[in-house]
Amino acid sequence: MKIGLLASNPNLYSNKRIMEAAEARGHEIVFLNAELAYMKLDAHSPEIRYRGGNILKEYDAIIPRIKPAVTFYGCALIRQFNTLGVYCQNSAEAISQSRDKLFSSQLFAKNDIHIPITGFAKSPMDTKDLIKMVNGAPLIIKLLESTQGKGVVLAETNKAAESVINAFKSVNTNILVQEFIKEANGQDIRCFVINGKVVASMQRQAEKGEFRANIHQGGKASIIKITAEERKLAQKAAKVLNLAVAGVDIIRSNKGPLLLEVNSSPGLEGIENATGKDLANAMIVAIEKKLRFHN
Repeated sequence: MKIGLLASNPNLYSNKRIMEAAEARGHEIVFLNAELAYMKLDAHSPEIRYRGGNILKEYDAIIPRIKPAVTFYGCALIRQFNTLGVYCQNSAEAISQSRDKLFSSQLFAKNDIHIPITGFAKSPMDTKDLIKMVNGAPLIIKLLESTQGKGVVLAETNKAAESVINAFKSVNTNILVQEFIKEANGQDIRCFVINGKVVASMQRQAEKGEFRANIHQGGKASIIKITAEERKLAQKAAKVLNLAVAGVDIIRSNKGPLLLEVNSSPGLEGIENATGKDLANAMIVAIEKKLRFHN
C-alpha cells in the first residue's frame, strides 16, 4: 500500500515509529507536512499538490497526526483526500469534534458518558454562580483549545477562580470550568483505542505539587489493569466521536470512572514505553484490515 503520514514534524517519536512500522510491513509511506500541501477544488479534477507542484496521487490511506495549531487546514486536507477516494484513518469531522472541548463535552453528556461537572459561560456577570454550579473551588479552568495539559489551571479558592475566569474573559478567550476530582490524587488513565478496542492502557501520575498527569507536564507513566467499566467507557467515548484511533483519558472518582477528554492524535512514546506494546504496528494493521489488504 501507499500511505501518507499527514503531520508537521518528521522527527517526533510517534511519527518516526509509524513510518518504521509501515515500512516493516512492506508498505511505502511518505511523510507529508500538512502546511506544505495545497488543494484544487474542482468538480471534474480535484487535486492535492505538494510543495513544488507535485500532485499527490495513488495513495491508499492517510494517517492524520495534525497538531492543534493546524486543525482547520489539516481537516480541510483530510476532506480533500476523502473526496479523492483515499481512506483517512481519522475523519476530519471526528478530529474537529475531538478538538472542540465544549462540543465533545456536550456529546458525551448527551450520550450518557460521565464527565466531571462542567460549566461554560459567555458573560463575566455570572462568574460566582458558574463557580457554585461546578461545586466551588478548588476547580479546573481549561482553555477550549488546550492540549497536552497546556492552558489548564487549577484555582484553589473561589476568589482565585473568579480572578482567573474574569482575566480569561477580559481577553475574549473561551474557557470551560470543571469540578476538581480531589480523590484522583493527580492520577489519570490513558487508554489507547484502535477500531473500537482498547489495545493498551497506562496510568499517569503527576509530579509532586502538580495536578496535571500529562507526560508532557512531567507525569510518570506505568502499566495498569483497567476495569471492565473503564474499558467500556473508553470504547464508547471513541465511538461517540467516531475516531478509529484515539487516546482516551479517564479519571477514577468516588462516583466511578469519569471521562476527561479524547485525543485524536495520541502520542505513542509514553504508552509504548510503559506497556511494551507496538502500537505503531497496530495502527498499520488496522488500516490493512479496513482496506482488506493482504500481503
